[in-house]
Amino acid sequence: MTAPVEPAAVAVDAGSRFLRVARVDADGTPRLVELPGAVPGEGLPTPAGLRGDRDAALGVAYAAYRDHCGTPGRLVLVVPHGEQARPAPDFGGPPSLLVGAPHAVLALLRHTGGQPVSPVLVCDLGAAGVDIARCALVGGTVTVSRVTRYGPGPGGYGAAFDRAVLDGAGLAVDDPEVLRRLDLARAESARRTEVALDRMAARPDRAEQSADTVVHEVAGREITAGVVHRALARLTDGLDRALAGARPGPDRTPVVAVGGAARSRTLARQLTDRLGPPVPLPEGTDPALAAVFGAALVAAGRIDAADRYPHAVAVRVHRTVHGRPRDGELLISPSGTLVPGGATVFAEADGERVRFGTATADGSRERAVRILAHGSGTERGVPVAVVTVPAVAEERFHVGMRVTAEGAAYLVLQPLGRGGPGAEPSPEEFPLGVLPVDVRPGTGSAQPFPQPPPGGGLRPRDARQPAHPPDTQGVRP
Repeated sequence: MTAPVEPAAVAVDAGSRFLRVARVDADGTPRLVELPGAVPGEGLPTPAGLRGDRDAALGVAYAAYRDHCGTPGRLVLVVPHGEQARPAPDFGGPPSLLVGAPHAVLALLRHTGGQPVSPVLVCDLGAAGVDIARCALVGGTVTVSRVTRYGPGPGGYGAAFDRAVLDGAGLAVDDPEVLRRLDLARAESARRTEVALDRMAARPDRAEQSADTVVHEVAGREITAGVVHRALARLTDGLDRALAGARPGPDRTPVVAVGGAARSRTLARQLTDRLGPPVPLPEGTDPALAAVFGAALVAAGRIDAADRYPHAVAVRVHRTVHGRPRDGELLISPSGTLVPGGATVFAEADGERVRFGTATADGSRERAVRILAHGSGTERGVPVAVVTVPAVAEERFHVGMRVTAEGAAYLVLQPLGRGGPGAEPSPEEFPLGVLPVDVRPGTGSAQPFPQPPPGGGLRPRDARQPAHPPDTQGVRP
């Protein structure tokens, strides 16, 4: 009997020029899925009406894959950094995971070459513009502390570059069929174009002769190396502007160059002049496909995106459950929910935030709170930090955690009942440093306990007990 074929895990990247779908072969190599209507080595052309609507474009790419290959088992969507914490779109298939483009690129490097240098600049030279993300590996999580974006007017660099090329060749700059033919011609003659441009750069005294070299033909018109070289000035100028905004500094932080425009050796030379030689991608990797290939490896479970803290975080508490004191752990953030630079994650029970008190039995003004981390499959939390908080009688808080873009964690206490009507009091934050990734089972005495549901907190066998909302009566060291 033949075993059923497991549905593939795929990744989708929606650029302003092409929609790309990738999956990992049995030997672990990511590859582009060739779909009907795709430009070889590029992907499906992005419909003009969907440029600027990322979710719609991702949906079109997903539907094209589903109709041709069937429903995938897992789905990862590449998005600009900062969007990975938002709700993922629902395309009617498996739940999708959003991964930021810098994390996807570094996942590819980490998978094939071990831990990358840190910090590192991920320079995405896309058709819409230039994105430069400053990344660092902090506590096992890739943090992004700054993103610089630069893109010119409507359509971005891709449209501006195409207009310059077509105008230089005397062709209509807004004819969809001409643009489609330009994409095909560029893909077929990429090597010839680069050789001609290299000659112009290597021999400035003979640049005029090399400029007359015909690199491809579109709609019966010849396009020369000189036309392409003049059009590239739009890209090099934009890269300089983005680098100025990124302020890489005198230390020449290593850079990884990806995106379709990173294929250009002209731009690679410019990056080298400004920042030194780029960090090499895995051998044979097209820079335009680096992000979707890294996301495909994440989808296939070959590597983690390292864009979230991998463990659950809890605090050790003393709590009254059905009128009886009990020690235990209060879960604040489940594994994979703390995103560097993302929103605070608060402890919840059945969709409502748990109330938390800090008062002590002896009336002291402070108390130590132990922060615990749970590795995968462990029942007991391992102490990873201790923080001192004010002990305030008769006051309740919502308790949460957040991690800054730089990777520093904070315990967050959101007071309840302060401020005027409709005004939410400011939260109090307590620094914890960097949460560790290497969490090994400990021997602490605290045991996890079930959190009763809001508005009653009663299990069936406790129906005789009076109802009460979830509430903790303090924490114990």
